[in-house]
Amino acid sequence: MIIVKSREEIELMRESALIVSKTLGMIASEIKEGVTTLYLDKLAEAFIRDHGAVPSFLGLYGFPNSLCMSPNSQVVHGIPNNKPLESGDVISVDCGAFKNGFHGDHAYSFEIGEVAPETKKLLQVTKESLYVGIREFRLGNRVEDVGNAIQKYTEAHGYGVVRELVGHGVGQKMHEDPEMPNYGKRGRGKLFVEGMVVAIEPMINMGTKNIKQHKDGWTITTADGKPSAHFEHDVAIIDGKPEILSTFKYIYKALGIQSDEEEEFRKVPLVV
Repeated sequence: MIIVKSREEIELMRESALIVSKTLGMIASEIKEGVTTLYLDKLAEAFIRDHGAVPSFLGLYGFPNSLCMSPNSQVVHGIPNNKPLESGDVISVDCGAFKNGFHGDHAYSFEIGEVAPETKKLLQVTKESLYVGIREFRLGNRVEDVGNAIQKYTEAHGYGVVRELVGHGVGQKMHEDPEMPNYGKRGRGKLFVEGMVVAIEPMINMGTKNIKQHKDGWTITTADGKPSAHFEHDVAIIDGKPEILSTFKYIYKALGIQSDEEEEFRKVPLVV
């Protein structure tokens, strides 16, 4: 059952989402060659708590950490560890924060040092596909309209769209209806209505769409060992149109990146 949110609840969700955004911005300032993912995880937990929230992922379904950190061929759900990051790595950092009764949840794939051009392109196209999908999250459309748009955009570049892992509704629970696949056929799936809030998160592989789960019960990698990319925003339908509640602007500020990619999805410009 889809749980529709009031305007007041959406504003509380925006606050939770922006705590995640600020956490990822802090991580952007710290993530570099020689740093361990476990170190970054501890920084994130402290940062989230210092902002009056609690880490959504810590203990969720038994997950042991505050961040999912998935380098290179890992798709999602990577467990932070003491292995230092190396130049050429790419890593998805997925973060959640719970405050005022609601979760925020979004992700960004970072480059470490000098990254191969073909891997840079994978990250670029995956991030672009996120916004391609968000444009379809509007009143009167259906779930697979979003997935179809993401699928067509990324497969046109020869990439594999993961089938087993999907986006989701988000609210008082981290995972709510509806599931939001990154593939599908137009006109199928649950109808979008005013007040829906979902996490849209393309998970795109450089090679095969196939994945494998490891014995730790969490880590998921590409079946062919090629890199994967993952980007995620929390998005609400307000006045029939998609509005992004999270932002990459804190990341971009830390990394010195100029971008107006989010502006079409905001009624009021976000000042960072």
